[in-house]
Amino acid sequence: MRRMVIALLALGTLCSPAPAQDFPNRQITLLVPLAPGGGMDFIARTIGAKLSERIGKPVLVENRPGGGTIVATVALAKAAPDGYTLLLVPAPTLTTNAVVYKSLPYDPIKDFTPIALTSQVSFTLVVNPALPIHSVADLIQYAKQRPGELIAGTSGLAGVPHLAAELLAHRTGTKIRSVHYRGSPPALNDVIAGHVHMMFADPVTGTALAKDGKVRALAVSSKSRSSVYPELPPIAESGVPGYEVTTWHMVIAPAQTPPSVVQKLSAEIRAVVALPEVRQQIVKAGLEPLDSPPPEGLRQFLGAELEAWGKVVQDIGLAGSM
Repeated sequence: MRRMVIALLALGTLCSPAPAQDFPNRQITLLVPLAPGGGMDFIARTIGAKLSERIGKPVLVENRPGGGTIVATVALAKAAPDGYTLLLVPAPTLTTNAVVYKSLPYDPIKDFTPIALTSQVSFTLVVNPALPIHSVADLIQYAKQRPGELIAGTSGLAGVPHLAAELLAHRTGTKIRSVHYRGSPPALNDVIAGHVHMMFADPVTGTALAKDGKVRALAVSSKSRSSVYPELPPIAESGVPGYEVTTWHMVIAPAQTPPSVVQKLSAEIRAVVALPEVRQQIVKAGLEPLDSPPPEGLRQFLGAELEAWGKVVQDIGLAGSM
């Protein structure tokens, strides 16, 4: 009997997953939780192509849109924890979603292993050019003189542009109403048409429209100037000290992915993001490349981000609103 047990244990060892030193020995799938053609999709394909060159195996980028990124995130949580299925995820999926939704089909901390940050994006605060608003100070004064009349278009309830507008109102003691659209393009179209007054737009689109005179750009939501529109001041330097709203993108894997696989993936992705040509492509897409800490530091980063955004969502009264 004892010999049989030993034999079975040996067989189990032989049948166990290949050592991490052999990783990867086949294709890696990098999920994107949004439709093709957007900034995240572009970043995923840029990083995926270079990662494939470095590891000598294909990296397939697969779009799984739906549920406000929830569909792809649940798919990753259920995937085998072997490093062959990854997800490029935006910050709200792991931070604000946990506070805004009454319940989520995943735990943002327990169900995933962070691999590496790739990029960060800030937003450009734009207004309809017919308004007598030429600065953040003007906007605050306008909102205070007309309580509840200033309307912000958003890309959707509890999305980052919505939270940015709510946080601005909260920090300045003003009342700004939000109208939610299915994505940024229709919201921006209504800013241009004058149906809504303002919006936190993605930097590339907002900059292009401002330079064409279709909207007026006032400031950026990051704590420092953006490389996309360097002449614009941060809101934090325009009368709202401490204001900062940005979103980041991170590659994550399922929980229980072997530490050695996690470390290898992290090192390779960080090396890819450090390549000058990749950084140039990230900036071209309107984002800022990020120098990611290793996975151990990312867990602390995620915990701090979840706590900080949880406070913001609580402060502006959106906790459990979905």
